[in-house]
Amino acid sequence: MRAVHVGATDGHPLSIRELPDPVVGDDELLIDVAAAGVNRADLLQRRGRYPPPPGSSEVLGLEIAGRVREIGSAVAGWSEGDPAMALLAGGGYAETVAVPAAHALPIPENLDPIEAAAVPEAFLTAAHTLRLLAPVGDGDRLLVHAAGSGVGTAAVQMGRALGARVCGTIRTAAKADRVRLLGAEPVVVGADRDFADRARAALGGGATVVFDLVGASYWPQTLATLDEDGTVSVVGLMGGARIELDLAALMRRRARVVAATLRPLPHDRKASLVDDFRRWGLPRIASGELRPVVDRVLPLDRAEEAHRVVEANETVGKLVLRIGQL
Repeated sequence: MRAVHVGATDGHPLSIRELPDPVVGDDELLIDVAAAGVNRADLLQRRGRYPPPPGSSEVLGLEIAGRVREIGSAVAGWSEGDPAMALLAGGGYAETVAVPAAHALPIPENLDPIEAAAVPEAFLTAAHTLRLLAPVGDGDRLLVHAAGSGVGTAAVQMGRALGARVCGTIRTAAKADRVRLLGAEPVVVGADRDFADRARAALGGGATVVFDLVGASYWPQTLATLDEDGTVSVVGLMGGARIELDLAALMRRRARVVAATLRPLPHDRKASLVDDFRRWGLPRIASGELRPVVDRVLPLDRAEEAHRVVEANETVGKLVLRIGQL
């Protein structure tokens, strides 16, 4: 099979190599990949800063869509030829992947494979926080940082579907209209400057939950935006990882800080998250209430270009690599 190879020198360039097809395990599906989502985690991995869990594929790629080619002997509920999308620990930038069946989802009929490849990592990351770690509901106020990113666009939509009022932060006005259409009202532009007062005014009070994809550079303003008894969920570190933490400020707000990343989650917890989304999220995707946002599509042999685009923060939603037959 063709797969993207990360070079060992000169900034870890990407190239296409031939690799052996993976062998399906008893509890796995072998999937012929039509498309794979590109994530910032992929950029970190190629720089040696986000290695795959032990035993996982070294090939980049955390989410795919395609068709089931082969089914493990212990797997029920799937048939050969079924359209499937899946959350991976690695291996997505390739023509074939083996994935635990418990980490795969059927593709709703209203999605094509390109759209489906933009679902697993983005929507399951959002669901992990907004349904499990810091659940939001009717009357809550949700602040989503980097609301124009792939995960951010999913979190905005999911927050609205759960009944929260959603405010998004973005760095440039060019993304504002598209983010508003997803349900963020209002959108705070220029969030690299002070934004706490604007966000609190927009939300009509402090944020019940902050869905934080930025991290260190926003931290003082994030905390100033937070309501009493509110929660900051740290999901990404686009703005750095290290801060000087004022514990007294947390205590005054009775604040809670949680942190989450999907890749190293134990198998059973990841399977539980996928199952929750199967029951709650898939019907909403099928109805159109939730929709993956795809900014552009590039072929697999332009993965290097795809990474440059994501690094430059040029997209609203996801960039997807086209790999096999759609």
